[in-house]
Amino acid sequence: MERREVLRLLATGTALQLAPLNMLAFAREARALLAEQKSARTLNPHQDATVKVMAELIIPRTDTPGATDVGVAEFIDLVLTEWCDDADRARFLKGLADVDSRADNLFGKDFINCTASQQSQILIDLGQKMLEDTAGPQLSNGLVGETDFYAMFRRLTLTAYYTSEDGATKELNFQIIPDAYRGCDTMPGGKEAVKQP
Repeated sequence: MERREVLRLLATGTALQLAPLNMLAFAREARALLAEQKSARTLNPHQDATVKVMAELIIPRTDTPGATDVGVAEFIDLVLTEWCDDADRARFLKGLADVDSRADNLFGKDFINCTASQQSQILIDLGQKMLEDTAGPQLSNGLVGETDFYAMFRRLTLTAYYTSEDGATKELNFQIIPDAYRGCDTMPGGKEAVKQP
């Protein structure tokens, strides 16, 4: 799948509803690449740990798997490495550095060393800023201009989670129907099957 198509799909908040076949093709390709990936290629160990903590705060483990359980950080690293251009990758990494800077200014330590309530407060602040930014002008294609790191982070986290097998089957209750649907097939003996109302 082409980089522009992937980023266009990720740029829509309702990507799964608008283009399920393209998104599923992207997810299948990404999951195959993830199986081959041994370690992070864009994120350093500290950035990787920050992404894991942030993603787990957004989608914690409950009676269904959390973000860490389905490899959200690994998925985000793959997207940053394989599909993002240098400007988007730099914006994402700058946003991660800003998260640590906020934590240091507020609490005197890195984000991953903050307490859960301190980490939550930082995400609440980032979410508030994101909402203020999305109230701004729209682009000619009708989408809000996304320059906000947290909006990008949330979109990648949700895409990674809901395109994983556990996210799709245990959270969304997505069920794959084997084979193909044949609405009006021929019955044995050559008679046409009657459609059920």
